[in-house]
Amino acid sequence: MKILHNDSAEKKHADKYMNLALEIAKKATCARAQCGSVIVKDGVVIGVGYNSPPGNLDSQCRCNNSKDHYHKKVTDKTCCVHAEQRAIMDALARHPDKIKGSTLYFMRVGEDGGKSFCAMPYCTICSKMTLDSGVSEFALLYEDGIHVYDSEEYNDVSFDYKE
Repeated sequence: MKILHNDSAEKKHADKYMNLALEIAKKATCARAQCGSVIVKDGVVIGVGYNSPPGNLDSQCRCNNSKDHYHKKVTDKTCCVHAEQRAIMDALARHPDKIKGSTLYFMRVGEDGGKSFCAMPYCTICSKMTLDSGVSEFALLYEDGIHVYDSEEYNDVSFDYKE
């Protein structure tokens, strides 16, 4: 994992896509959290996604259910398709030849409508899908800068997460 700091060209490049991911996140219809993802290859956005119920159907929204409501076999206790999943599906649909070697930028909207810092990676569904699709890097915003994980490392860290 590398941390992008201050005024490097790589940090400025990443900031651009983190800001775009924030704008995409503001379209999310999930009642729990607004998240957005942008997938970029060679300076071109090839996929975008935000979290919302499957099919963007209000009838599928279960955001108000307690996570304790679900049976233990339900491993993803959110009702929404994740922003990362939607961005990957979008990239595969529109640019299947470009996803290999791309970078996924993830952003969550804070209570003030601005950027929210991330917690440690924990969603193994998204980490596996990122790795399997050919996305090479996964970028998250932390207090000390943008952390860019190799997708294999991101998957490993997600599986190692403990609450």
